Amino acid sequence: MLNPLDLLIPVAHAQAAPGGPQGGGLMSLLPFVVLFVVMIFFMIIPQSRKAKQHREMLAKLQKGDEVVTHSGIAGRVAEIGDAFISLEIADGVRVKFQRAAISMVLPKGSLKAS
Repeated sequence: MLNPLDLLIPVAHAQAAPGGPQGGGLMSLLPFVVLFVVMIFFMIIPQSRKAKQHREMLAKLQKGDEVVTHSGIAGRVAEIGDAFISLEIADGVRVKFQRAAISMVLPKGSLKAS
């Protein structure tokens, strides 16, 4: 029996796909290498640059600088040690923090304005 659609649409017979080069080796690893390079470029380099800036900021701290800690406490540097810094957060109130807990240095006079 003849199907009328066979006249309009030719029947496609399944064929085996032509094989690509076998073994691909280096070309099969190329996407992973590109992904690794992109990850280094967008994640690791900016993070190391930010860490270097933070270390430089901590090295330049001086007595009397106005700073903010990671927890949001603002104060004036009263004492500087190797691992700890004492902040004066109010008249006569000093709190000791680790050096790494300092997140930013404020411009002079910022604490008096608030």
